[in-house]
Amino acid sequence: MRQALIIGNWKMNGNLAENDELLNTISKSYDSNDEIEVVVCPPSIYMAQISQQLLNSKIKYGAQNVSANRNGAFTGEVSTAMLHDLGCSYVLLGHSERRCLNHESDEQIADKFSAAVQAEITPVLCVGETLTQRQSKETFLVIAEQISIIIEEVGIKGFEHAVIAYEPIWAIGTGETASPEQAQAVHAQIRRQLAEHDLNISKNIQVIYGGSVNADNAKALFAQQDVDGALVGGSSLNADDFLNICKAYN
Repeated sequence: MRQALIIGNWKMNGNLAENDELLNTISKSYDSNDEIEVVVCPPSIYMAQISQQLLNSKIKYGAQNVSANRNGAFTGEVSTAMLHDLGCSYVLLGHSERRCLNHESDEQIADKFSAAVQAEITPVLCVGETLTQRQSKETFLVIAEQISIIIEEVGIKGFEHAVIAYEPIWAIGTGETASPEQAQAVHAQIRRQLAEHDLNISKNIQVIYGGSVNADNAKALFAQQDVDGALVGGSSLNADDFLNICKAYN
């Protein structure tokens, strides 16, 4: 049985005091049910603070981005070795905000994915389509291409210890959410694509949904057979909202 996974993506939000309060509340209230794994992804500048605060907690933490390079003259970048140093377990890759605002290509994301796998940090590959692509019935094609380039670079075994997050671009930060049926259809298609290369990986990989997930819509999304959890944006900044999303899985 696949373990449920709830990831909070704080994006460019937070400060020392707010982070402390948010994590204290989540840590105290979080029911460490073995069926659910909870991860928070703060801005990298706060990774050291988070690593200390969660030292004795079952809650894990991840990064929002990473460089494909091991080290060197790459001003402003963070390497997998640096994340590993601080006990970082996950890293988000290919988030639509990185693809759209920072113009990251599929090839660059594949390089970062490869670096994360080599560093034994779990990559969370974000895939998704624009509204125009969905209206043109290109959803499956777009997502298949985003996944195929990873397989081409690292092989299907790269997904053995990875996560895929389906985040329709038209639903991120808009208040719009894919219906449970729409999410299920895409998640099932992702598994079918992976099954063409390795049936066990297809069955065991966690495929989570992101895109305006909140306490009101989480339960219906989680009821779908192939939705293993959520990548939560804005609602992860409010402890009560985030915990209610976690509870919705049960």
